[in-house]
Amino acid sequence: MLSRSSRGQRDVEPKGFIRNAALVLVFSAAILGLAASGSARPSQAALAQSSSEQDTASSVQKRPTDDNYIIGNDDQLEINVWKEPDLTKSVPVRSDGKISMPLIGEVLVAGRTPLQVKEEIAAKLRRFLAAPDVTVMVLQMNSQKFNILGRVIKPGSYPLLATTTVLDAIAEAGGFQDFAKQKSIYILRRNNRGAETRIPFNYKDVIRGNHTEQNIRVEPNDTIVVP
Repeated sequence: MLSRSSRGQRDVEPKGFIRNAALVLVFSAAILGLAASGSARPSQAALAQSSSEQDTASSVQKRPTDDNYIIGNDDQLEINVWKEPDLTKSVPVRSDGKISMPLIGEVLVAGRTPLQVKEEIAAKLRRFLAAPDVTVMVLQMNSQKFNILGRVIKPGSYPLLATTTVLDAIAEAGGFQDFAKQKSIYILRRNNRGAETRIPFNYKDVIRGNHTEQNIRVEPNDTIVVP
């Protein structure tokens, strides 16, 4: 016959085992929940990188030009009228040198600067708006081109963007072919009197951070030669 103390010990042991097992399960679930929430939350570094990439993309899509640029046919303009979304639009310059806008109709823009176009649009809009705030930006300078010849993947003529440099031009042409003389590149530029200037460009130096002043802004009708 079992004693009273033996029976009491057998009754207590199962209850203690069940209680301990339950505590282990609750603790495990809590750890798994913390791990899941931690993996789902993006890190500060990832958020910063995403924001930086968005800012970079935005700055690439909209590169402003200076007010002395002469607009030509096929250029792409962005007309922005503050607080007037129906008047804010991206428009190409037609072959007749004009653009069309709501309210004011056609505007001749070819042969004029962005500042001159801005002033004319604002003057015409004053018939409909009290104080129109107008901005004119050249998104693509399709009327002006540059040439790149020699040992590049895609030689030819390319539209000139607002801030194209020599490095940008080489990238646009797909980079170098084999045996290209990357230290002996030069730019042929013609001045207003018709005289041609030869400007050296050492690719190896520039990408190493030396003589970065050689990475000049490409001008209309420049020809970049890669021997």
